[in-house]
Amino acid sequence: ESPFFFFPTKIPESQDIPVFNLHLTRLQRIQQLSTRRKFLRRLDSSPFITENQINKIMASGGLVSSSSGTMGRSLVLIMLAVMAFSRCIICMATAVEERSLLETAEFTLDSVRQSLTGQEDTIVYRLIERAKFPLNSRLYDQKYELVPGSPGTLIQFLFKQTEIVQAKAGRYLNPEETPFFPENLPPSVIQDRTYPVFLHLPAASVNVNSIIWDVYFNKFLPLLVKPGDDGNYAATSASDIELLQALSRRIHYGKFVAEVKYREAPHEYEPLIRAKDRNALMNLLTFKKQEEMVMRRVEKKGMVFGQYVSLNDTESTGKYKIDPSLVSQLYEKWVMPLTKDVEVEYLLKRLDGEQKQVP
Repeated sequence: ESPFFFFPTKIPESQDIPVFNLHLTRLQRIQQLSTRRKFLRRLDSSPFITENQINKIMASGGLVSSSSGTMGRSLVLIMLAVMAFSRCIICMATAVEERSLLETAEFTLDSVRQSLTGQEDTIVYRLIERAKFPLNSRLYDQKYELVPGSPGTLIQFLFKQTEIVQAKAGRYLNPEETPFFPENLPPSVIQDRTYPVFLHLPAASVNVNSIIWDVYFNKFLPLLVKPGDDGNYAATSASDIELLQALSRRIHYGKFVAEVKYREAPHEYEPLIRAKDRNALMNLLTFKKQEEMVMRRVEKKGMVFGQYVSLNDTESTGKYKIDPSLVSQLYEKWVMPLTKDVEVEYLLKRLDGEQKQVP
């Protein structure tokens, strides 16, 4: 694994892995860091860097030695290209995000189901990614204190740190996102980002991530991966985090499903909500044919996305990167039932804060 080369000096050293000697004196390290900061400040202040500016930056020392000017100029140009590419990607991502369902606030049962269908792709791809690694149970075992001085497991530590960074970037301003560790999350540094209010606010706080966490690690993960330990804890935990966040997003989308259904037929839901009749609400929300269709579709996606591609079109081994039936099982046993649990919990709070109409 290699760090993004703009910021290698910011990466803390592992306490378990020996650090390679880069044969640089302390003075050389300071010169490199100082020059890199000057370069980034100048790049940030202007979208264009001239040839003379490149020469001045290189002449100030630290990027490369004076005997390798051509290499130095190439390095600077590569840095410029990467920075420009990164900015383009950010712009593209922003444009796509602005056209999302939440942005347009065009919520119907069909549009919500379309969003859920798209989220299936993300979940299947991340299942495939996690299946590349064995169980690596030390990540989840309280017996192993892999982070000295930090209570809990390594996956808990890494997940909390990930959510802290993402909270600063504004991830949890989006009502489609639900944190696993909401305690003491920092505020977003993005102050001007707002989302349309669609959910009923007193009910929007429904959070079943603790259940998702337990189901994932104690029931589903042992079915998905092989036993063993290859020591790739960072990559494994990254796959776990991405998969859990995708599952959480999909399951908590039940809040949007419930709001749409309530708005389409409030006269059907209000009496059951006031009576706190969970069973009746669950029956009203359940569509068996729709669930069976989802199970068939996700299993097919597991087959299509998880197939081994060969140049020989006639060759078919019948083997897949993950068991397609396991994707269907995941949805049948956990994803869809938990989604409906979220819908019921949301509806039970749907009338909170509203005045009861007098007939």
